[in-house]
This record gives sequence, C-alpha cells and structure tokens, in this order.
Amino acid sequence: MGLEGMIVKRKNSPYVQDERSPHWLKLKLEKQQEFVTGGDRPGGSSGLDAVLVAYYDNGKLHFVAKARACMVPHVRRELLLKLKPLHATQCPFVDLPNESGSRWGSGVSAEDTKDMQWIRPQLVAQFRFVEWTAEGRLRHSALMGLRLDKDAEKVVREPKR
Repeated sequence: MGLEGMIVKRKNSPYVQDERSPHWLKLKLEKQQEFVTGGDRPGGSSGLDAVLVAYYDNGKLHFVAKARACMVPHVRRELLLKLKPLHATQCPFVDLPNESGSRWGSGVSAEDTKDMQWIRPQLVAQFRFVEWTAEGRLRHSALMGLRLDKDAEKVVREPKR
C-alpha cells in the first residue's frame, strides 16, 4: 500500500489525547536496498562526512543520496579506509551536478562537487530508507553495512514491493 508506517494497539484500549500509551505503538515501515558508493564528502574528526550512493541503469550510475545516518565515528573511519584506495579524479555519476532541490533534500550542485572526493564505483553497501522521492532520491537513508558479496555493476533500482 506504500504506507510509511502504522499504528498498532491493544484491541480494547481507548485513545488518550495528548498522552503516550504503552497500548498504542507507532511502527515505521522502511525499505532496504544495496547501492554503489561513487563519492564521499570529507569532513569531521573521522575524515568522512557522507557517502554518495547510486544504482546502475543501462550501464550508467545514477545518484540517489548523500548518506550520513548510522555512521558513528568508528564506522566512518573503517569505511574511509575502504574508500581511500578507490579514489578517482572523474565523477562517476551521469546526473551530477544536479541543481534541483526537493522537499526532502537537494541534489549535489556544481559548487558542492568542489568538496567531493570521487570514488571508482566498486564498493556496495546496504541501506535502509523511508521512501523514494518524486525526484528519484532516497528519503532518510541510513547505512546498514557493506555488501562484499555483491558485484557493483549488478546493483540496479529494485522494483516497488
């Protein structure tokens, strides 16, 4: 149905206005998919502020998110160690820079690209997210971990479920 979440409750529990009840719970429904890393934004004490991720369509890499969530300092440091050997001089994305913004976040402008470090698109990571935006971006994406068992060139946008 494409719902963002649902409320579950005890069968006979009444709704109590302006109070939280242990008998009513909000459950968020999140999607998951793997994406290819194609860039990063250096910064912070770990040296890594965000990763730029994408999927392949007809052999071309399409940007979907600047991901930062769930990357605690030690995860950022470990990820940076894996990304450094993959640094490249060319942007691997076919749709960057992208000046268009959206309600849930913006693309990567030409000015933003000056702060980016490009990466050969070989590393695959699993992400959870709330939804795809109308612009084809991820809303509220969060890193779950690396997928060393996946070939980056086989990562495509998965169909809606």
